[in-house]
Amino acid sequence: MLSRGYSRSARVYDALSRHKDYATASLTLRQILHRVAPHATTLLDVACGTGLHLWHLRDHFCVEGLDLSHEMLEIARQRCPGIPLHNGTLTDFRLDGRFDVVTCLFGSIGHCVTVGNLERAIHCMADHLRPGGAVIIEPWITPERFISGRLVCDSVNDPDLRVVRMYVTMCEERVSVFESDYLVGDRNGVSHFREREELGLFTDDEYRMAFDKASLDVVESDRDLFGYGLYVSLARDRNFK
Repeated sequence: MLSRGYSRSARVYDALSRHKDYATASLTLRQILHRVAPHATTLLDVACGTGLHLWHLRDHFCVEGLDLSHEMLEIARQRCPGIPLHNGTLTDFRLDGRFDVVTCLFGSIGHCVTVGNLERAIHCMADHLRPGGAVIIEPWITPERFISGRLVCDSVNDPDLRVVRMYVTMCEERVSVFESDYLVGDRNGVSHFREREELGLFTDDEYRMAFDKASLDVVESDRDLFGYGLYVSLARDRNFK
């Protein structure tokens, strides 16, 4: 049976992602913000997943998170007690607060799938900024970089948890598709399930047009956190030097 994204894999997401250096990525993000938004004290992480970025940023900013997956948010709540976490979509979330910084990291923006939704998502993030705020987006892979037909196998071999995730990369027009088969074993038994994930492949021009339509100016695009690139943008009511 094909499950919706992360509905069953959320519990093994961190184990499969443990090779990712969230601490260094969060330090790089802090260094960027110290330069472009030195007075920032509040931060919203959109598509926060299991809260790993929030965990590393919580001592430096007053942080909040937002994600569509209830299962991922439940893990984030256990990791980050006391941090406000919201359930919502990339394109139409509405929170009462405004923030100095809004981030969307680790290629999660690809979940917008279409250019129209990309523009709506960035506009929604800009709407949640305080004057002079920053939106930072770590993009998903561009169309020219995506490779179809790659066989991928990831695994975890812990004493109490064994996981194998296998998929073949596919592209349907301008959408990257991952139908992943999971085999998960623990002391309660072994289970198998499949999840489908779709991520839009957007060009650099499409990202920049979306920022422009949201009255955001891209001031940096030459940094990197996890190999996808990084767009650092500021609201136009701020003079950047």
